[in-house]
Amino acid sequence: MVHPVAEANETSPFGSLTADEFYTRHSVSHGSEFITNPRGLKLFTQWWTPLSPAKIIGTVAVVHGYTGESSWFVQLTAILFAKSGFATCAIDHQGHGFSEGLVAHIPDINPVVDDCISFFDSFRERQAPSLPSFLYAESLGGAIALLIILRRSSIRPYNGVVLNGALCGVSEKIKPPWPLEHFLSIVAAVVPTWQVVPTRGRIPEVSFKVEWKRKLAIASPKRSMARPRAATAREIIRLSREVQGRFHEVDVPLLIVHGGEDVLCDPACAEELYQRAANEDKTLRIYPGMWHQLVGEPEESVELVFGEVVEWLRTRAERAAVAGGEEA
Repeated sequence: MVHPVAEANETSPFGSLTADEFYTRHSVSHGSEFITNPRGLKLFTQWWTPLSPAKIIGTVAVVHGYTGESSWFVQLTAILFAKSGFATCAIDHQGHGFSEGLVAHIPDINPVVDDCISFFDSFRERQAPSLPSFLYAESLGGAIALLIILRRSSIRPYNGVVLNGALCGVSEKIKPPWPLEHFLSIVAAVVPTWQVVPTRGRIPEVSFKVEWKRKLAIASPKRSMARPRAATAREIIRLSREVQGRFHEVDVPLLIVHGGEDVLCDPACAEELYQRAANEDKTLRIYPGMWHQLVGEPEESVELVFGEVVEWLRTRAERAAVAGGEEA
């Protein structure tokens, strides 16, 4: 099944079509709504489902990364999952996409994890409470997904997690140069929202290999191209250390896909997660030469990666359904 990104162009994820025309072309329905979290922020949520409810075999909750959103490249992957039989949902984190909050500012990841758990649980119960459910996460979203699993506070366990270029550890190639990293806590405490933290390259430029896809990423009106804020950078580094210290607690079926030349999220840390994760059903795919955003690779590489992702999801959904039937 061809990934919908093949129909995008450098100015629109839908190519020459309108959003509604694009959904119809791919036989999915779409809905969206704003929800208000306990902090009073309005958060944008949306979902994509097969046109025929009878074709739904499970749910997928999508977790986007830092400076990302659910309405651009991530949406195209969500449409792919919906075409493949999964009722799929996503939420824009605070300060991202159409959600309220200071742009690209996450000084504490825990409220964001709470937002995801609350919305994902409500979606699963509303759409398919008896069907298998999965998390799919990219970049910073990977660390958020791991925390969702480790919290063990969802209404019911997930049947598996797909981590795409996940933040299992920040690459030394993108960290703030010395001595700023060592003084980051001080800067974050004094001026937490100061966009002062330099990185070695803007995120889209070091994430998307194909030039027109890089242009499409930059064309998003909701993507921040500014430097990371001090408190956000501090939290991302802290978060990566926290999840690394808890790799051994990850006990769900796991698929890790990662570009071998990812300069944002260290492939070596993805390998460490694979080695230390407790569940025996775990698969690691490190793709030589590929960058951080696997959807930003040439078409044949995109089909390879996402073909494996969809096949993994379908296989685990079938296994979970059979196991559930036997228990009944």
